[in-house]
Amino acid sequence: MRVSRSFLVLAGLCVGMGLGTAGAQHSDGAELPDWSGVWGPVANTIFDQATVQPPGANANDVDAREFPPYNEEWEAKYAANRALKARGQFPDPISTCGTPGGFPRMMNFPGASEFVVRPEQVWILTEDGPNIMRIYTDGRDHPGPNDRWPTYSGESVGHWEGDTLVFETISLKAEMILDRTGLVLSDQARIVTRMRKTADDLMEARFAIDDPVALTETWHVVIEYRRFEPGTRMIEFACAENNRNPVDASGRTLTLDREGNILDQL
Repeated sequence: MRVSRSFLVLAGLCVGMGLGTAGAQHSDGAELPDWSGVWGPVANTIFDQATVQPPGANANDVDAREFPPYNEEWEAKYAANRALKARGQFPDPISTCGTPGGFPRMMNFPGASEFVVRPEQVWILTEDGPNIMRIYTDGRDHPGPNDRWPTYSGESVGHWEGDTLVFETISLKAEMILDRTGLVLSDQARIVTRMRKTADDLMEARFAIDDPVALTETWHVVIEYRRFEPGTRMIEFACAENNRNPVDASGRTLTLDREGNILDQL
C-alpha cells in the first residue's frame, strides 16, 4: 500500500535537472512550451468522465460503467469484466502489483506524473508503476512491422502544432485495462493524443481512439491535469515491495493489514 505524498519544497528542482524547462527549441527553432513541474489528473480514475454512469462514479464503484462505442463482442467482454469486478475477482494488475498499467491508462493514474519536453522527444514519467513513455518528435516514422511488437506503452511518434503536442500510439498489448470498471481495447488500437496547456497550471489531453476490432467508431476522451505546488517531487513507488494485495485461490484480490490478516469482507 502506498504512503501519502509529502510536499517538499525544493527550489528549482526541475530546472536544475533540466526537466521540461522553458526556452527549449523545436528542431525548426520554435520555442517549446513549459511543461515543467509535477502534474496529476483533476478528476478520479474513471477513464471516460463524459459517459460514466452514474454521474460522478468512481472506478471502484461496483455499478460504475462507461459507454465507449464497443461492438457487440467487446461490449460482452466489458460486461464479463464488470461481472468479475462485482464478485471481487477482476484481475487488475495495478491492484496486485503485477504488470505495468501501460498507455493510455498511465495518463490517468491518481498519483504524480512529469511531462519532460525535449527538442527530439517528450517523456511521460509516472510515479505509480513506474511507467515510462517516449514520444519521438524528431520527424521519424513508426518502426516497420518487423521492428515492433505489442508493448505496454506502445510506439509513439509525434509533432508540435504550435504549443500542442500531437502524437500517435500503436503496437499496444491486447486487452490492457483502461480503468477498474473493466474497459479494454485490442492490440489493433491506434490512439492520437493532443496535449496542451489550457492555463498556467492546467493541461488537457484529448484522445481519439480507433480500434477496428473493438470499436464501431472513433472514441473521444478528454483528461485534464493540474500542476502540483512548486517544489513537489516524484517519489519512488515500488508496488511489489511489501505487497498487501495478494490474490487468493478464487481470484479475489485481498487486502492485508500489517500483521498479514485479511481485511476484506466476503
